[in-house]
Amino acid sequence: MDIVFIEDLRIDTVIGIYDWERRVRQTLSFDIEMAFDNTVPAASDDISHTLNYKDVSKRLMAYVGESSFGLVETLAERCAAIIRDEFGVAWVRLKLSKPGAVRGAKAVGVCIERGKRPN
Repeated sequence: MDIVFIEDLRIDTVIGIYDWERRVRQTLSFDIEMAFDNTVPAASDDISHTLNYKDVSKRLMAYVGESSFGLVETLAERCAAIIRDEFGVAWVRLKLSKPGAVRGAKAVGVCIERGKRPN
């Protein structure tokens, strides 16, 4: 199994359950790993055969930037579903970090895996 990854994709959005969080935009960080067979694009050297990480990033930036969820758990689930459904990814690991949310911690958040990880 090959992995296509996106590391530290930063997106500003409205996220949180507290009143003050609903009035400001916060920066979230995404680390994403997606299962993809890279042998075909490697053999053809053709970007149309790839899992295009730029397209995935742009789609998530548009979606997250316009979203307004209370929980990072909900946002993580929705993003994983977009990646799997729209880009045909069988397995995804998504880590969503909310930097500065807890005093003394660099970041907090969730890490989820969805789908069946190919061998």
